[in-house]
Amino acid sequence: MECYNCGAPLTMSGFCQKCGADVKIYKKILQASNSFYNEGLERAGVRNLSGAIESLKKSLQLNKMNIDARNLLGLVYFEMGETVSALSEWVISKNYKNRDNAAGRYLNEIQNNSSRLDTINQTIKKYNQALLYCRQDSRDLAMIQLKKVLSLNPKLVRGHQLLALLYMQEGRYDQAKKALKNAAKIDENNTTTLRYQKEVSRKYAEAPSRKQKKEDLISYQSGNDTVIMPTQFKDNSAVSTIINIVIGVALGVGIAMFLLLPNMKQQSKSEANEALKSANDTISTKEQSISSLENEVEDLTKQMEKAKKDSEGIETKFHSYEQLLNAYASYAADDMEAAGTALEQVREEDLSGSAKTIYADISAKVNEKYLAALYQEGYSAYSKGDYQTAVEKLGKVVETDEKYKDGYALYYLAQSYRRQDNMEQAAVYYQKVVEQYPGTERARVAQNYVGDTGTGGQTGQQNPTQEEQNPPQEGEQNPPQEGEQNPPQEGEQNPPQEGQ
Repeated sequence: MECYNCGAPLTMSGFCQKCGADVKIYKKILQASNSFYNEGLERAGVRNLSGAIESLKKSLQLNKMNIDARNLLGLVYFEMGETVSALSEWVISKNYKNRDNAAGRYLNEIQNNSSRLDTINQTIKKYNQALLYCRQDSRDLAMIQLKKVLSLNPKLVRGHQLLALLYMQEGRYDQAKKALKNAAKIDENNTTTLRYQKEVSRKYAEAPSRKQKKEDLISYQSGNDTVIMPTQFKDNSAVSTIINIVIGVALGVGIAMFLLLPNMKQQSKSEANEALKSANDTISTKEQSISSLENEVEDLTKQMEKAKKDSEGIETKFHSYEQLLNAYASYAADDMEAAGTALEQVREEDLSGSAKTIYADISAKVNEKYLAALYQEGYSAYSKGDYQTAVEKLGKVVETDEKYKDGYALYYLAQSYRRQDNMEQAAVYYQKVVEQYPGTERARVAQNYVGDTGTGGQTGQQNPTQEEQNPPQEGEQNPPQEGEQNPPQEGEQNPPQEGQ
């Protein structure tokens, strides 16, 4: 626990030992926040997710920096199918604490799984479409969309609840009860689910009884068995049975002779005509169905392609925003190199208007210190003979600003490439020095290497130029002037060789 005023560790005393601030109430607030967090953790453990959300929100109201409470809130949202809310909580958590934060792992698992991102995107679109159908009173279409949503995200509690509500409006209480049971498996004490279940139970109580009447049946016990039989039972003899059969056959033959036979031919013709008509209607209907299905397949293909492009765009924008947050956090921690590295990965076209303003503000502040730090590291590496590091650091400086330090970054980058025996690259940057700074000592030295493939200069000279001995340093009031008396110049007629 740290002091809210100076950040010093707090003791059991009611006052900060460093700045003397009164922290009694502050401690109570933090303890209350932790208490609500523990309560939310217990509720989540027994699948009371709605109660857990309520407790965790109270915890964050008291202490928004309670990282454990915010991460747990994101997990509870994710378990209820509210993926967007979960991602929002984890991004905020990572912004507050960038290192050693479980939220970073959660975000990476989702970000690195493109199929999951596509599923999330499809779920949101289909759920919104179902809501639109509900507003248009197209309940059948809304049910179809909700079933698709729940097939993609079975844990979406709101989807189960809305589907149950639609079933209740249609009077299909059995299916509504089943949908509410699925919602209760995810969040047992959700008040909306409980209210809907109570309404379904009330409707069942008002429905007429479906039990079969048993007044015409009697039962008696025979040993361990219960025998059920009609109240009236008549045991016909064999003669009565035969007489009944003969009478039935005679009646059947009579009906066939006097009623059925005259109409059989006409009925056969009618049936044949009906069958032909039905076959024609079936063929026409199937042709229309095939055409409709082909159009639907084409539309679905276009929707899939569009959804795929939208998902890729969301992933790219998400990465740019995340790197912008990383740059801001590094800038706040005064880690300019990390801030500059993060800014390099931000695509400005992915940002909104306000985000672009923040990006421009941070870039302007970071680049100045970032380039200065890179230049200093690059020159220091060059001075120590670490030319590979010098090429990396100075290359970043030149890529951002070729004229940095009046061209010294460009000049020392060329020198570093030459020291690595990479005269091809060195000549490119020497040429830029010659073109951009004519008449300077740097241009005169660079001119000796323009177009050189390795024969014009010695990579192992022991006598550096005057500009190599005295490069411009940060904050130097009087940098060495070009044209000093008798500085050792590169490209002399007889330069000292390696090993001399």
